[in-house]
Amino acid sequence: MEKYITLFYEAMVRTLRWTLDMITFSVPWYMNFFYGLILVSLVVWSLELIFPWRKEQKVFRKDFWLDAFYMFFNFFLFAIALGGLWAVLGAAGKSLGITAKSLAVVQLDNLPVWSQLLLFFIVLDFVQWFTHILLHRFDFLWQFHKVHHSVEEMGFAAHLRYHWMENILYKPLKTVGVMLLGGFEPSMAYVVHFAALTIGHLNHANIHITWGPLRYLLNNPVMHLWHHARYLPEDRRYGVNFGISLSIWDYLFRTNYIPKDDPNIPLGFDQLESFPTSFFGQFVYGLRKKHDKKTV
Repeated sequence: MEKYITLFYEAMVRTLRWTLDMITFSVPWYMNFFYGLILVSLVVWSLELIFPWRKEQKVFRKDFWLDAFYMFFNFFLFAIALGGLWAVLGAAGKSLGITAKSLAVVQLDNLPVWSQLLLFFIVLDFVQWFTHILLHRFDFLWQFHKVHHSVEEMGFAAHLRYHWMENILYKPLKTVGVMLLGGFEPSMAYVVHFAALTIGHLNHANIHITWGPLRYLLNNPVMHLWHHARYLPEDRRYGVNFGISLSIWDYLFRTNYIPKDDPNIPLGFDQLESFPTSFFGQFVYGLRKKHDKKTV
């Protein structure tokens, strides 16, 4: 037990130092996730202001600052604690003979870098799409995912408003997805990270983008707005349009749904009015007592 406590502490310290190194520009610019997040956010926010889809929406929409705090909390503050948890889980896995190579089903060593990144992006996106469905389908997971769906006015920062438990749910499955790709160099993951971050910001932004024919491949704000729709048909009560970066999974598995191009559909879920509006209230939501099941 002492070994794992030490691992947990040392990994937390390493993650904290890495975060501070990013803030103080002590890492290569292309791997600086802290200022990269700020830059991508400012660019997409500027596009919202120049080309607003909902023209009556305020510059600082409802919960703008709450969502902005969530961006840094989920990506950096909570990640410090997660660093310790993953170190312990990794050590426990090794003790059971589970390593990155033991789960590999595809070897990428001899492929060009661009194809490695593309395969990594596709596999990771599919894992997240599948996990996203689980968050909607199972009630105890839906209680956590409600935090993300409590957004009433969409904007780029809504992308990263999600319950801290989602970090714990997504990370192991994403890690398994990476382990399936033998020979992939994790140091290159920053390329996929910034691509997914930009697409995610755009999908939640107050911008009218459909990507034309590419809409069957790439997720977009029109499609994702319906994912956040408060009212859906009974046969779609567990949700629609689960794609993260790619929309192709929804079209392949028939979870796509865009009945019309309407920027003003009501967002949220039943009994949203009684949902906590403070960060702390949302932080502990889903942990204390049984809540109502998902309805439409």
